[in-house]
Amino acid sequence: MENLIQFFEHIPSLYRTLILVSGLMFFWLIENFIPLFKPNYNRFKHAGLNLFFTLTTALVNLGFAWLIVQASDWAKISKFGLLHLFEMPVWLLMIVGLLFMDLISAYFIHWLQHQVKFLWVFHLVHHTDTHVDTTTANRHHPGESVFRAVFTLLAVFVTGAPIWLVMLYQSLSALLSQFNHANINLPIWLDKTISWVIVSPNMHKIHHHYVQPYSDTNYGNIFSVWDRLFGTFATVSDMKTLVYGVDTHMDSKENDNLNNLLKIPFQPYRTPPEQNKE
Repeated sequence: MENLIQFFEHIPSLYRTLILVSGLMFFWLIENFIPLFKPNYNRFKHAGLNLFFTLTTALVNLGFAWLIVQASDWAKISKFGLLHLFEMPVWLLMIVGLLFMDLISAYFIHWLQHQVKFLWVFHLVHHTDTHVDTTTANRHHPGESVFRAVFTLLAVFVTGAPIWLVMLYQSLSALLSQFNHANINLPIWLDKTISWVIVSPNMHKIHHHYVQPYSDTNYGNIFSVWDRLFGTFATVSDMKTLVYGVDTHMDSKENDNLNNLLKIPFQPYRTPPEQNKE
């Protein structure tokens, strides 16, 4: 455990980048062998578009990095935050810290983005992907990346997480997001078993179905417990019936156009067709 703490407390930016890139490459390759949906699109072009948003997200996170480090150091010195309320062994602190970091900086902001129109129009860029695969995990408008970074900063204040725990959380968050977005077809028993602890591929794919109520379920990123606890967990009997996208933006030319995607939050708001609410 001490080695883990030391590694993530001083993890170089290069290592964090390697974790992100390695995860993408691994799941992108696995998608060739066990796809849930056989690709009927240019995977390289699709990946290139989504990798642009990976870069913008990295730039936003870099801009917030100093604030997050300062917040973590201040919380440690001041003994501020949930993790400082009680003495606990390091392994328990790690689990509790990861759970609450995930609740605030992943589940809660994600849920808010589906409730607040101003946030939703930025989150739309993520949902307009009609070919969900591992690269979709990084398809976030720069504006959404700012919102998520702000809630990561908030999570650090609320939990009082030490910097090693923040770095561990961000690394796990990136890898598991790539995993649960990946276009892979796991055995049903395995996917269901996984979904009792962490967000599985099938669990998250339901969230990307093009209409409500499915698009308003399964908000989790790392842990599935929050969806189960707050009543937002959902399943479907046949994953092959899913249609990816969002009912207000189903034009593939729009959804594959970088210029249009960047403009979506500033375009006139489109009301979901009433007949498409299942």
